[in-house]
Amino acid sequence: MDTQELAARLDAAEAIVKHEFAQFDRVDNEGGRAACQDNWPTFRAQRLSQFLTWPLDLLGSYARDLDDADATGRNLLTEKYARMMASTEPERFARDLEPHLPALTAERAALQERVIAQQVQWAGDFHARYPLLGAGMRTLRTSQDTLADTSFETYLRGELSTYSERTMAGYARLIDHVAARGENLTELTVTLTVRLSGFDGLADAEAAQAG
Repeated sequence: MDTQELAARLDAAEAIVKHEFAQFDRVDNEGGRAACQDNWPTFRAQRLSQFLTWPLDLLGSYARDLDDADATGRNLLTEKYARMMASTEPERFARDLEPHLPALTAERAALQERVIAQQVQWAGDFHARYPLLGAGMRTLRTSQDTLADTSFETYLRGELSTYSERTMAGYARLIDHVAARGENLTELTVTLTVRLSGFDGLADAEAAQAG
């Protein structure tokens, strides 16, 4: 990637993170405002590291999703957390939330599940190689969900469900591309996260957890 493309990707990712945080600020939590809604530095580091792994066309597609949501009175961050409740509070989800969310086709759900299976595998591999960093991350699987803790699998399912068909297709292509290169998207993302947090890399961050 040349310097010009990297700069363009960084600008696009930064704009998306700011837009997401504006929507996140408006998420209405049942128990009151969550502390993470006022923690811009952590939100920025975590979300920016994710989006910096995306190509420019995918970043542009998701930016359009956020703009379209604003234009139609939707909040994609609210929808993401609502969809996560299909696992953590299924009865309430079915009664109060699902009727107000865009329906997903069987084909769309199947595509998401294929992507999720690959990403859960990557996350599991990462946890095995960097157990101390992994211990500070979400649990892996929906079967581990509780009311207090939502797994990576459930979180990802909620997030992917908010993407437009265009963005989801582009995201699936990204996953296939990373897999074809023999890389691990969790490792790529967390590497960026720890560097944004001031570490030299994963080994440095893992050693810091031990200390």
